[in-house]
Amino acid sequence: MYMVKENFPSTPAILALKKNGVNFSLHAYEYEEKGGTKASAEKLAVDEHCVIKTLIMEDEKGRPLIILMHGDKEVSTKSLARIIGVKSVVPCRPEIAQRHTGYKVGGTSPFGTRKSLPLYMEQTICDLPLIYINAGTRGLLAQMPPAELLRVLHPALVSAAI
Repeated sequence: MYMVKENFPSTPAILALKKNGVNFSLHAYEYEEKGGTKASAEKLAVDEHCVIKTLIMEDEKGRPLIILMHGDKEVSTKSLARIIGVKSVVPCRPEIAQRHTGYKVGGTSPFGTRKSLPLYMEQTICDLPLIYINAGTRGLLAQMPPAELLRVLHPALVSAAI
């Protein structure tokens, strides 16, 4: 079912994955400050399009949300705001994002967040055979079929990539 080696930390994300019986494997890499998905994809020798970013944003009233996006794409905040029916969406400051999720920027996972936040996912992620998504700490990605993420998190599917 899942593979966890003993030398990996037990993060809230990994605990949530296990609790929900998710079929996943863990992949460690040397974290690079400001390296983003490009660095993790290179170090794991995978397509950056399959590395999924977990971005914490907020609307004009400061209400937080999560958007999952391909590593090689950006979020059109104008499109996202229009889709979800708010005036504007901007990225949260790192300390605010950490307060909402319990995770440091660079180690944010949509699994096991401190608070339950509205969750949106770029719909084309569903088309991938496997995704790599943060496992709750810098330098550790969980590999799984996107169907597992859909089953456990029930994100709203959107088209907001640029």
